[in-house]
Amino acid sequence: MTRWPLPEFMAIALDEARSAAEMGEVPVGAVVARDGEVIAAAHNAPRHLKDPSAHAEMLAIRRAAAALGRERLDDCELWVTLEPCAMCAGAISHARLARLYYGAADGKGGAVEQGARVFDQAQCLHRPEVYSGIGEAESAEILRKFFRERR
Repeated sequence: MTRWPLPEFMAIALDEARSAAEMGEVPVGAVVARDGEVIAAAHNAPRHLKDPSAHAEMLAIRRAAAALGRERLDDCELWVTLEPCAMCAGAISHARLARLYYGAADGKGGAVEQGARVFDQAQCLHRPEVYSGIGEAESAEILRKFFRERR
């Protein structure tokens, strides 16, 4: 099996996830990109910010919207190390992100291809193109290591 190098944006998201782990946060990282450039990057920070909505995706989307000066990110893509939860999938839909790329599936809290499958619901306002499994091994290993060290 040929192993291809990770796309640059997923590599950045993985670095963000490692930063989260160093802070004691669940290691998830996200990047919003447009036209081949990073618009915003973030990692999980609910404990640090004392904000349950401070998931990597939410923070990256907020920062991208502020950087671009608009709430619609329809010409952007989101790269995230873990399958988004229902809250983040809702934000992705509301932001009208064109594409979602994610690494590891999340059988417990994921809501894109697992669980609630937010984008499959009739009430979903916008459905991005979804590409899963990108950087999956690296994403999953960062998470496994983080939780193994806490047990």
